[in-house]
Amino acid sequence: MNCNNSIYQPQHTILPKKPHNTKNITSLAKSPKNSHNDHNLQESVWKKFIKYVGPGFLVSVAYLDPANLETDLEAGAKYQFELVWVILLACSFALAIQSRAANLGVATGKHLAEHCRTEYPRKLNYILWVLAEVAVIASDIPEVIGTAFALYLLFHIPIWAGVLITGLSTLLLLGLQRYGIRKLESVITVLIFAMAACFFGELGNAKPDSIGVLKGMFVPLLKGNGATGLAISLFGALVMPHNLFLHSALVLSRKIPTSVSGINTACKYFFIESAFALFVAFLINVAILAVSGSICFMPNISWEDAQKCKDMNLQNAPFLLKNVLGKWSSKIFAVALLASGQSSTITGTYAAQYVMQGFLKMHLTAWKQNMITRSIAIVPSLAVAIISGSSGAGQLIIICSMILSFELPFALIPLLKFTSSDIKMGPHKNSIIVTIFAWIVGTALIAINMYYLSVGFLASLIHNNLPKVASIFIQLLVFPLMLAYVVGIMFLVIRRNKETTYIEPAEHKKRGKNLLKSKENNATKGTTKNAKRSNELYPEK
Repeated sequence: MNCNNSIYQPQHTILPKKPHNTKNITSLAKSPKNSHNDHNLQESVWKKFIKYVGPGFLVSVAYLDPANLETDLEAGAKYQFELVWVILLACSFALAIQSRAANLGVATGKHLAEHCRTEYPRKLNYILWVLAEVAVIASDIPEVIGTAFALYLLFHIPIWAGVLITGLSTLLLLGLQRYGIRKLESVITVLIFAMAACFFGELGNAKPDSIGVLKGMFVPLLKGNGATGLAISLFGALVMPHNLFLHSALVLSRKIPTSVSGINTACKYFFIESAFALFVAFLINVAILAVSGSICFMPNISWEDAQKCKDMNLQNAPFLLKNVLGKWSSKIFAVALLASGQSSTITGTYAAQYVMQGFLKMHLTAWKQNMITRSIAIVPSLAVAIISGSSGAGQLIIICSMILSFELPFALIPLLKFTSSDIKMGPHKNSIIVTIFAWIVGTALIAINMYYLSVGFLASLIHNNLPKVASIFIQLLVFPLMLAYVVGIMFLVIRRNKETTYIEPAEHKKRGKNLLKSKENNATKGTTKNAKRSNELYPEK
């Protein structure tokens, strides 16, 4: 986004005359009074930045949820450092699109769901709303399972019982909402850094191969269909569709001036905050994957630990921290996992509220929204926990991350279309570089999704043991869904924006009014002067 619009910059600069006594000027610059003024200026800039801090960190919680832990741990255990590049690409892409989401709210005063409601037809609007709600539920299922694993590690509560308990656990933190959103953001930030400390401590002890990590970060590799599926899960766990709705709405909680300079300042500070929060999330995710990859590929690993690496999930993961934390590794990892699950659920609840309010003009209180979303998420989580145990629950997290990756285009494409439009963003639309990068990565993601879906679906049809009638029924069900997926994406890409929602800044309006008034005064003066001249040439008789 090009927030620093050159249209409003002065076209001519008047240079001051060269001073005769430069010595006095130099002494004046070094005076204590000017130093004090510089200090006050820096302090005011810092205070201004602090006012905008919060939304980026609240959104970044989603990059450190149990789904990220599960996918990072499994990627490291199975492919060592080969998928680190996915984390780098996902975090870079997340910074680009999350900052676009924030800018959309800042420049227009409306969040992404509200823009979708005003722009798209009613039927399409309902479809996008359903997809957004499915994304929220798909992101909540890993939170449910992660919290259940944490309760098992802490109190040895069965997984299925822990799933049921999660229905009420998040309401405790939501109670902090009455004390203000800023305090809730502070609590969540503390929980994030508490979880990060555990893995950074183990990272120093495990001492992963730095060359191998760097190679995995900058040399993309996908060895086999399993690696492709896990890469999609990693990307989906890091770049979630509901986060785009959430970030565009959270920035509206800040008091943003409607002047051009106020919008530019907000854009800059929100970008800096998002960059810092995502950089921290990137380091934590790389640390988790590197710890898992270095320990599971150690030449002298014990047979017991090797079996845990083969069946890596959140329940088996505490053994990775035992070198640093000893017998407390299980308990401390459980606390970090519990913090991750609870804080991520809060962000999901806010996202669901904004999605429903934006698409349907309906508003539910936080506890009602949380109970509805959590009740739906508990059903598949409980069924898998009872039937397949911890291993099946871990695989369900991977599947949910893949669902998020498949759903991302239906939030990403509207966002890119809106933020690249003059009638939506005015002079604050995306720059060409950001637009090209976002569309390239988005197109590549859609292509990978379609490839994996096609290959995986065909392989399941060939190697399954179902009766022929059942296979035909599955084909008749899945092929239309795949076709609808492609057609829906193409429609969103091709359709032109029609509704103008950009609000002209007050500063620009004032300048326009002053310019118009000046032209009117000049025209009036010109008319009076011409009339006077005419009377002089042709006096009335």
